[in-house]
Amino acid sequence: MDLVDSHCHLDAEEFDADREAVVARARAAGVARQVVPAVTAASWPKLRQVCRAAPGLYPAYGLHPTFLAAHRPAHLDELRDWVEREQPLAIGECGLDYFVEGLDPRAQALYFEGQLRLARDTGLPLVVHARRAVDAVTAAIHRIGGGSGLRGVVHSFSGSPEQARQLWKLGFLVGLGGPLTYERAQRLRRLVAAMPLEFLLLETDAPDQPDAGIRGQRNEPARLPTVLETVAMLRDQDPTEIAAATSANAERLFALPPAPL
Repeated sequence: MDLVDSHCHLDAEEFDADREAVVARARAAGVARQVVPAVTAASWPKLRQVCRAAPGLYPAYGLHPTFLAAHRPAHLDELRDWVEREQPLAIGECGLDYFVEGLDPRAQALYFEGQLRLARDTGLPLVVHARRAVDAVTAAIHRIGGGSGLRGVVHSFSGSPEQARQLWKLGFLVGLGGPLTYERAQRLRRLVAAMPLEFLLLETDAPDQPDAGIRGQRNEPARLPTVLETVAMLRDQDPTEIAAATSANAERLFALPPAPL
């Protein structure tokens, strides 16, 4: 089975002791390709090194809203230079977070809108974080993108079906992972059961957001089949069909090369 983990922080320090084994377990589980988004400017060189160390790992570079204290306006110019030089497959992780206390919304907007403009100028897709901020994220995409064809994924989507439909209209997919496996996530489960499959990506967000089977433990890409099984169960659909469709969605969005042999 060919699965794409569309969102995994494989460069995180939680994987420093056994990263090679984590990648091997992922491949054994059928997860041969992973999109690895950045969080701060300081993390970009390590992320590049991690992705070069094994086939099937693809970097995205950006400035994550919850790391606001680490960002400086000059980092937006550095990001533009870095993207032009490194030619990543996406920009991100970027977005807005209205859940964590103490994160200035205006400062978040400065960095998010700067990255939206960079995506607009380069034609690259976006990896977007939207926690308690889906409407604000959608408005910013519409305002900056207009008819320019911005596209991307809102990862770990937690909004309503109507909010999802508004994103789909703007060319954005939704990424779903571990939270979907908890029975209490009824709204998410109803969404994935009824949504058009063409707008869905699978993800782990490892090392965070473990599925119900490893509650409280470190997450890793090898757990992606558990997310797949939950989606297949909720849709009453063959897992191989879900795997093929979501991998095709990731290939189309990110221009992913074929899975490495």
